[in-house]
Amino acid sequence: MSEFYVCITFDVDAESSQVREKAEPVSISKGQFAINKGVPRILSLLNRYDIQSSFFVCGWIAETYSELIAKIKEENHEIAAHGYLHEFLDKLTLEEEKEVHHKTNEILQNIAGEIKGFRAPYWRISDNTLNIVKDMGYLYDSSLMDDDQPYILSLPDRTDTLVEFPVQWYIDDWIMFETHQYTPSMVLEIWKSQLDAYVELTEESDRLSIFNLTCHPSCIGHAYRLKVLEDLILYIKSKEFEFARMDDLARVIKKSIDS
Repeated sequence: MSEFYVCITFDVDAESSQVREKAEPVSISKGQFAINKGVPRILSLLNRYDIQSSFFVCGWIAETYSELIAKIKEENHEIAAHGYLHEFLDKLTLEEEKEVHHKTNEILQNIAGEIKGFRAPYWRISDNTLNIVKDMGYLYDSSLMDDDQPYILSLPDRTDTLVEFPVQWYIDDWIMFETHQYTPSMVLEIWKSQLDAYVELTEESDRLSIFNLTCHPSCIGHAYRLKVLEDLILYIKSKEFEFARMDDLARVIKKSIDS
């Protein structure tokens, strides 16, 4: 059986998109729940089960709540990039997009040191995004949907590569709870079913395989939803699968290709 890991990842965009859109106060406050309650509850849960995760953080959020982002880093979680104000990158000019990436990278580096990963806001990229990400010196991306196992992503007209950790809408808490408002039992069953079925399909693979769950502190941080995440963690632990940060797995994948 191939090596199998679980990545529970968090997109810390909080109220960044509402600030960018100059939304009204209640909409902004919905995003701020991530900072006031979501992230602290998530850190407590991860600490309880000795899990290290990857947090994709918007530059504006890191700039505004630097102490909280530093705490994430201090608890041995990965800090990765997620735009500055949760922009639609495909709507920006090349120079505008470069500015977003470089500004965000500088802010995150000042808090967490070298940044190795990127996930696009809204999972929307431009024709320039992946080249910019590679030029930044990042090791991996987690924005595409063309596979369900990590792979080496070749870039046009380049010899260097990125590790890609594919994502999917149905293992994203926002789609389950906010868009469709499924019940907790439905969400847990979908996630457990995907995990079980995926393990069966990857048993004969010689590739490193992961279950890549995307969560948002402003969504999963609500009490009844956090209970779903905890129940999933307990289920994963009962199967004795290993949790991992994406930067650590990316290094393993890259090394296996280069050797």
